[in-house]
Amino acid sequence: MANARIPKRYEGCSFETYYPMNPSQEAAVSFARQTADAYPSSDVGLLLLGTCGVGKTHLAVAILKALAEKNVACLFYDFRDLLKEIQDSWNPSKQTSELQVLNPVQEADVLVLDELGATKPTEWVKDTMTHIINKRYNDRKVTIFTSNFLDAKASQYDETLTERVGERLRSRLHEMCKVVLINGDDFRKQVRQEQIRRVRM
Repeated sequence: MANARIPKRYEGCSFETYYPMNPSQEAAVSFARQTADAYPSSDVGLLLLGTCGVGKTHLAVAILKALAEKNVACLFYDFRDLLKEIQDSWNPSKQTSELQVLNPVQEADVLVLDELGATKPTEWVKDTMTHIINKRYNDRKVTIFTSNFLDAKASQYDETLTERVGERLRSRLHEMCKVVLINGDDFRKQVRQEQIRRVRM
């Protein structure tokens, strides 16, 4: 579990601690369990889409935990942290190379890439992510993605996932993953407001 790089904030996340509040969340739990149960017979990952606080990362971590119990080599990376580590590796004063950063990401049996599209979509970002994901696709490695960006705009001000990651990468994701759209209110906001309410009582 330590090697999986799961952040401390999500250490308590499991299928048992995810409480679905609507049919889309119930379906998401079911798909997440199926993904964990089907491994390694299936190489199909998940693309968990939804607004903030609906439990995307919770379910992604739950999959990793279930697989870790089977001694599957798993890895968790926040999309932004991964890009930052790659960029830092270019600094001559750093003791890590780009290859040392990328190897575990490309070779992990199951990878969670959290917050896909969260970084400004420069050509370098698109090319880097396409390289990583193509490698995993070609090697038939299971990848679980989460993103706050949807395939359809809710308003004229929203960006789609395709606009954030590029058409090539979005096309590849169609081949690699089952898309799971999760609806609901921001659970973190609800919990925080309830905590504040209790303190004031």
